[in-house]
Amino acid sequence: MTEALLSVRGLTTRFRTERGTVTAVDDVSFDVHSGETVAIVGESGSGKSVTALSILRLIPDPPGKIIGGEILFQGTDLVKLDDRSIRAIRGNRIAMIFQEPMSSLNPSITVGRQIAEPVNLHRGTPWSKALERARELLGLVRIPDAAARVNAYPHQFSGGMRQRAMIAMALACEPQLIIADEPTTALDVTVQAQILDLLQDLARKANSALILITHDLGVVARYADRVIVMYGGRVVETARAADLYARPSHPYTRGLMASIPRLDGDTRHRLVPIEGQPPDLSMLPPGCAFAPRCRQVQDRCRTERPMLRDIAINHQKACFVDD
Repeated sequence: MTEALLSVRGLTTRFRTERGTVTAVDDVSFDVHSGETVAIVGESGSGKSVTALSILRLIPDPPGKIIGGEILFQGTDLVKLDDRSIRAIRGNRIAMIFQEPMSSLNPSITVGRQIAEPVNLHRGTPWSKALERARELLGLVRIPDAAARVNAYPHQFSGGMRQRAMIAMALACEPQLIIADEPTTALDVTVQAQILDLLQDLARKANSALILITHDLGVVARYADRVIVMYGGRVVETARAADLYARPSHPYTRGLMASIPRLDGDTRHRLVPIEGQPPDLSMLPPGCAFAPRCRQVQDRCRTERPMLRDIAINHQKACFVDD
């Protein structure tokens, strides 16, 4: 495979809290290649969003800080860049789509001007030309009457239209990497598929890589090329999407799969919840973070931390239990 567009190596991000130090992302490593969609999945608090924010150096300091690892983007370590250099990359070569567009869009500025801003800022394009680009982008994301909508404010857009505007903003400078953090959480189910289809279609046409952060394994099955499963701030399994669904190996991944409703009419399939609660990151056990909830737990799981190991071609898991 060609050299990775993004290589995350040993990324560790911590937060100082009243309860002590919390390691939200713990020694995380993965690659993303041009043109592929990589999904990062896991329950709330697993470290998915903090990983994304760390890549773009958007962790508020204080209380958070990247304390270890490398984030190599086209060979440049983003961790070592100064503020001016990382700002030149954000919204330009790497773009992010956040969960809730209403809180990400400025309510007092027209949608068109917000989409045009990165074009003006990063490309030096005059505002008149940048606004023309904004109109083109609104049409590209299939917002009706784009020429008029460019002068509308966020509150005049529906939730689905606001998310389309966020996609237009992300695509404005034709980034090599797009990070979408739960991009359809606040949307109606019928709109979710439209938004994700549109996002992946536009990303592929631009040959942009896409990191899709989600807790919805149905989304993963439809859109992802590869999957990274996180739990307790750590990567516990990674594989091609088809392989992960056909042969989930880590007990946590299997638990997630068992909790998905099936639509094939098989009445023998019963939903099996994962017992217990996600871990408190300020009080992680010394061994495997999933050990307190695992049905296959062994004595060593409680005291030793399992490292990622190859179990098949392009398939890794961090677990002592053999398949």
